[in-house]
Amino acid sequence: MAVNRKSWKDKEMSLAGAVEEYLPDGGSFTIGGMGSRDPFAAAYEIIRQKKCHLTLTVPGVIDIGSMLVGSGCIDRFEGAYCGISVVGTESCFRRAREKGIPHPVEVEEYTNLTASLRFLAGSMKVPFMPTKSLLGSDIPAYNKNIQIIDNPYGSGPVALVPASNPDVAFIHVQRADLEGNGQIFGILVSDPTLARAAKHVVLTCEEIVSSQEIRKNPQMTAIPSYCVDAVVKVPFASHPMWCAGYYCCDIPFRYQFAQAAKTKEGYDAFIKEWVFDTGSWDGFLDKLGRERLERLVRMERENYTIPLTYREGAM
Repeated sequence: MAVNRKSWKDKEMSLAGAVEEYLPDGGSFTIGGMGSRDPFAAAYEIIRQKKCHLTLTVPGVIDIGSMLVGSGCIDRFEGAYCGISVVGTESCFRRAREKGIPHPVEVEEYTNLTASLRFLAGSMKVPFMPTKSLLGSDIPAYNKNIQIIDNPYGSGPVALVPASNPDVAFIHVQRADLEGNGQIFGILVSDPTLARAAKHVVLTCEEIVSSQEIRKNPQMTAIPSYCVDAVVKVPFASHPMWCAGYYCCDIPFRYQFAQAAKTKEGYDAFIKEWVFDTGSWDGFLDKLGRERLERLVRMERENYTIPLTYREGAM
């Protein structure tokens, strides 16, 4: 049974322990980021622990979703799309849907907007959220959980999407304190809403800083401690995607994955080499090589640097 640690002052856990405790087989989860701050380290651990029969509910997801589907972790997908940022990364999802490999995946389709509205409803503890946008599409014809009613205030029909309250959200941030206050630099996507909608939140971060440091710039705290159950320090946890101010996207690695994912045999070999054989995220980073990681850091800092006033120790 997952422990509610939201009131604790020290929520630091290991990544393996957090995944084991907060994501049971048959559970539901969401992930933060969308091309930036995607929690790959958490996804690798989910695959490594061979979690199964899961429901993944997201606004949209790219490479990371395809990996989880390709590894047989996902039975049900709720969202807008899965794996279409680099051609080939969607191969695992297409294989599951079209050929049932490694097994069929049930899909409940929404748009980016309306999938996000589901989390907004969940965060507000209301059963649904109204929207007009779906009325111009045929998605309601294929998704019976979308209800269309007459607007009681008299402006014509309106579509209702059900609230989403997944068991756990895995969200990666640049820095956090031990209480779980997470600060995000760059785009937020829907992460603050996901954190408020999920029953539990596992926060991975590039670095853990003091609460005093967090309080120096409270406006940067996108994920408040009262949402968070576990804090895990995992440097480079978004690789191969970006993490603003910390490291750039590793496009060659994404291309390598996309090429491997085109066949089941290629995908299985890739996951064996990079997930199972490495044994842990630290093992993965060691295999990737510190020189390569340092190059990604230099590339990002040439493009985007977090202002000195937001760095620990600055006056």
